[in-house]
Amino acid sequence: MVSEHANPLVAPGGVVSGARNVHVAELSTALARRGHEVVVHTRRTRVDQPDRARAPGGYEVVHVPAGPAEPAPEAELLPHTGPFARHLRRRWAISPPDLVHAHSWTSGLVALLGARGLAVPVVQTFHGLGGAERWHRGGGGVAVRVRTEQLICREVDGIVATSEEEAFELVGAGTPRALVSVVPFGVDTALFSRRREEEQQELPRRVVCAGSLVPRNGFADVISAMSGVPDAELVIAGGPVDVARDPEARRLVEHAGRCGVAGRVRLVGPVGRDAMPALLKSADAVVCAPWHEPFGLVPLEAMACGVPVVATSVGGLADSVVDGVTGRLVPPHDPRALAVALRALLADRTRQWAYGEAGVDRVRARYSWARVAEETERVYARAGVGAGLAEVG
Repeated sequence: MVSEHANPLVAPGGVVSGARNVHVAELSTALARRGHEVVVHTRRTRVDQPDRARAPGGYEVVHVPAGPAEPAPEAELLPHTGPFARHLRRRWAISPPDLVHAHSWTSGLVALLGARGLAVPVVQTFHGLGGAERWHRGGGGVAVRVRTEQLICREVDGIVATSEEEAFELVGAGTPRALVSVVPFGVDTALFSRRREEEQQELPRRVVCAGSLVPRNGFADVISAMSGVPDAELVIAGGPVDVARDPEARRLVEHAGRCGVAGRVRLVGPVGRDAMPALLKSADAVVCAPWHEPFGLVPLEAMACGVPVVATSVGGLADSVVDGVTGRLVPPHDPRALAVALRALLADRTRQWAYGEAGVDRVRARYSWARVAEETERVYARAGVGAGLAEVG
């Protein structure tokens, strides 16, 4: 694995951590359990990080010196891809892997440069495309990223899209459909398990959101919707430890005041992964209202806990949440539709239970990490490592 930006040993929630860290960690663990030797190469972001570390999941993490040993946003990593690739090339020239799986566009560039001329298949997962980011999130500065993604699509041996929408975007940009496979994120169903009746709070009704405190996650839309959802509180988890000093948190608090719901909105800051199941299980509904989302892990974790989900019909959320079965899908940027869906759901305990039970069944059938790893193996086999996989399997 090449995961320049997302270190699987770092808990999600910071500038260099999020759902992708969880994805790389859990996929590596699941593949290791299936008998593969997995090594994750990630950029060193602290001077005290060891050169190599053994993860509890049975895979190895190599911290590659590429640029300053400090955290940096993904958008600032392009200048460090050269040193990263040279490090991999020196290592792989001596002991080439059977396959390289890159996570993110900069990692894809690193992987191709590192494996060039070594006859090593490269598989790519983008975790979101530059064109979609520019369209949905606004702003420029992604032209280099878009061109790099197009280059990667021409050179790799397989592409894993995390949603049907992402696959459609790739094919629409000229990528051959046969090169693209859709494999979703998975869920740790041991950690995120069906809640017991006593784990759900009684009154007031509770709505939970979780994610980075950035405008594109749509928390302001959810706050606006709460003005039409009486007798319910909103708990937003995410952001820095000192959430009260965060500019986006202050903006959301001010927005809650303007909407007349300040007393019913709480920003609780980051919640550790081990504590997240309890928070989700305390909710009557989990809301995910981003404007754009390549996949979306929180809705799946909520469904695994038996909690109904109200989500915007974007990206991977449109794949994972079945409207009218495991929750409700609404248009993005539409607080009124959010309010209508939430009000109806919170008033109907039977529907909450039915959506929750259907969510548990769907996650167990479709989104276990064992199944995700098996589907990923099939992508690897098509990329040219079938014999080795057959021996392991």
